[in-house]
Amino acid sequence: MHPVWLLDLDNTLHDASSVVFPRINRAMTDFVVERLGIPEHQADELRKVYWQRYGATMLGLVRHHAIDAHEFLRATHPFPDLHRLIRRDQRLAHALRRLPGRKVLVTNAPANYARGVIKALGIGAFLDEVISIESMHFAGRFQPKPSRPMLRRLAARLRVPSSRCVLVEDSLENLRSAHRVGMRTVHVTGVAPRVAKVAWKARSASDRRVGLQVQSVTLLPRRRLRSVHRTP
Repeated sequence: MHPVWLLDLDNTLHDASSVVFPRINRAMTDFVVERLGIPEHQADELRKVYWQRYGATMLGLVRHHAIDAHEFLRATHPFPDLHRLIRRDQRLAHALRRLPGRKVLVTNAPANYARGVIKALGIGAFLDEVISIESMHFAGRFQPKPSRPMLRRLAARLRVPSSRCVLVEDSLENLRSAHRVGMRTVHVTGVAPRVAKVAWKARSASDRRVGLQVQSVTLLPRRRLRSVHRTP
C-alpha cells in the first residue's frame, strides 16, 4: 500500500535560506518594532527567542502580546515578486510525479504564501492537498509543527494510520515529533541547486529517529519505500 507523503515547503522543496527567509525575518522584526514599540535589536532578538521556544515567532506574539495571528501572517509574508525569487527545478516536478502515493504539503507558512511558492515551482498538479498554518488551529489555539497532537490529528484527517505517513522535512525537531507519533521520516539535508551526488543513508548519523537522509526531494523516487523505515 502506498504511503502518504507529508512534504514540508521551505528548505525542503526549495531553497528559502538565501533570499526568502531573510525577507520574512526582516518583515517579522519590523512588525514587532511597530506593534510592541521596542528598538530593532530587541525586536530581532525577541523574534528569535519565540521561534526557538515555540517553533514559530507568531505563537510567542499571540501568547504574550495578544497579537492577531492572521494580521501577523499577512504582514510578514508580502511577496508580490515571489515568482522571481523562487528557482523552478523541473526535476522536482518530475520526482513528485513519480513518487507513489498521496502527496500533501504541510507547512507552517500561511496559505497565500504557500500557494505562491507552489505556483512558482510548478508543482501544483502533483499535490493532493495543502495544509498551511491556518489549518493547524485546535481548541482555540495554533498548533503548528512540531506539535505532536497536530500530527496525530492530521493523520486522522487524512484517514490513514500514522504508520502510513512519511514526513519529509529539513527540521530534525519536526521529524522527531513525527517519529514519536508513529510516522516514518525523511531528513532533507540540502536543497541547493547544485545537486550532484548523494550519499544515501538508512538513518541519520545524528539522530536514530530519522528513517532516511537525502540531499534533495528530487532523489526520493530512486529509493524504495522500505528504506524509509522506523527505528525503535
